[in-house]
Amino acid sequence: MVEQQNNKNEELFNEEELRQYLLDGDIERFRDIFFELHSYDQAQFYEKVGPDIRQTIYQFLSPQEMATIYETIELEDEEYEQFLKEMDTAYGAEMLSYMYTDDAVDVLNELDDEHRESYLEMMDSDIVDEINELLAYEEYTAGAIMTTEYVSVLENSTVRQAMNVLRKEAPNAETIYYVFVVDDAHRLSGVISLRDLIISDEDTLIRDIMNERVVHVKVTDDQEEVAQIMKDYNFLAIPVVDEYHEMQGIITVDDIIDVIDEEASDDYSKLAGLSDVDDKETSPIKAAKKRLPWLIMLLFLGMITATLMGQFQETLEKVALLALFIPLISGTSGNSGTQALAVAIRGIATGDIDEKSKMKMLLREVLTGLTMGIICGILVVVIIFFWKQSLEVGLLVGAAMGVSILVATIAGSFIPLLIHKLGADPAVASGPFITTLNDVTSILIYLGLATTFLGQLN
Repeated sequence: MVEQQNNKNEELFNEEELRQYLLDGDIERFRDIFFELHSYDQAQFYEKVGPDIRQTIYQFLSPQEMATIYETIELEDEEYEQFLKEMDTAYGAEMLSYMYTDDAVDVLNELDDEHRESYLEMMDSDIVDEINELLAYEEYTAGAIMTTEYVSVLENSTVRQAMNVLRKEAPNAETIYYVFVVDDAHRLSGVISLRDLIISDEDTLIRDIMNERVVHVKVTDDQEEVAQIMKDYNFLAIPVVDEYHEMQGIITVDDIIDVIDEEASDDYSKLAGLSDVDDKETSPIKAAKKRLPWLIMLLFLGMITATLMGQFQETLEKVALLALFIPLISGTSGNSGTQALAVAIRGIATGDIDEKSKMKMLLREVLTGLTMGIICGILVVVIIFFWKQSLEVGLLVGAAMGVSILVATIAGSFIPLLIHKLGADPAVASGPFITTLNDVTSILIYLGLATTFLGQLN
């Protein structure tokens, strides 16, 4: 605990010291301390300080040094444009030129067309060609997140020649742990690890020691599928090919971590009935603007529940006690439906649920819902009997509870599978939708049973 506190105090001291050097214009001392920090800490410091202090940072750091920060920094989408507008355009364009192509594309994608073009016009034509190539790919595909900075060697070259290529290309490559092997037409034919290159005889041909069974993805593959493949195989990088099997680039593990984080955030937003998760800096007006569309939609859906209850007004008037248990039944069934929904969406996202296992999962959820329904139903009968001294009402509420939980569990697991089968994102079968649906079905079941057995209740 003491060590952690000391580290925290040291961190705060460095921040204040760095701020003071910037305010004093002491470039030498600022650079000495700043470059002792990890690149992540550098990026955090840059993000925390205000625009005025950042102006001094642009004077103290070269565009190439700033590029390292922007390859590490994690800003909100709208902040990229805000921060870049603080820089001189020529400085920003040079900084983007020094960044890895995929990272530069990520930044440029957050800018409007006019702002983006102003940077591209100032950059070297070769770099612009590479950037435009990646910008042309559809968003959220392998092509859009891949990098073109990788090491490849010809299959008919020797280990000595491959090592010479590696030494030449390594400074600009995102990773050198995998060296990809191509034929004369630049088609992917194999992969060789850095370790195998080091321990092999220099005169050995690459094709004799390469691994020909290369797991790869296509430029059009969805980024979520790519993330799943890299997770399954524990890759540090994966090659990306086009329809002709020509090598186009690689996707590295750091990009996939960003994808996983992005997809998880997106799924969480949809499950919560949001278009996006609010950032802590989001204004109340913007937060309300994001949340209102779904909320209003669900408000109108909720009117179905109110209308449905109106159809059973006579039943409720005759046995007023029934109204007391409506929240209990609808709430419990909604919770069970949300649980089943979470299990189904997680299984689809991780690939645990495929075509063969769908029926098995549905059967398991039916049995699970039946078990939970019976137990909760019996528990409710006992509680109501001792609480209200009414076995008839207890049996009614218990039966409605059991059936509602069963139906909600089936709906929570079946709806995501159906939406996934139709080719849409199963996360849109969000918690609010399931809850609203279960409100309707649970009330229909409960008051329908009550109306049917109204004579016994009276």
